[in-house]
Amino acid sequence: MYACHERGDFAAGAEFIDPDIDVVGPDGPEPGAGRGLAELANWWRDFLTSWEDFRLIAEEYRELDEDHILVLFRRTGRGRRSGMEIGELSGSKGAEIVEVRDGKVVKIVSYWERDRALADLGLTPEA
Repeated sequence: MYACHERGDFAAGAEFIDPDIDVVGPDGPEPGAGRGLAELANWWRDFLTSWEDFRLIAEEYRELDEDHILVLFRRTGRGRRSGMEIGELSGSKGAEIVEVRDGKVVKIVSYWERDRALADLGLTPEA
């Protein structure tokens, strides 16, 4: 799934996602929650309309337990209107807690701010 995101392909990788996936965004520009692959696809489609060459680059994977993985990533891309690189903005480094069951992603908790994810897990935020 993240290999597809690194290429900027957010439609591919659906075979790894449970059709009833839970998605939670506790922070960021559009906090909220949703359920289902169609809602996840709609969210990505809406989000990507504001960006050119948007990518999620996985930097580290940490196994939290047998069902949960912490993925630390950075975002790249440019605002369509502003032309500003996302690296120039707060929140270029994010994190996701991914829950996997029977080989499928059943839940993603997606944090815009990496340090908030680390703090919620009781881990030391990055310096």
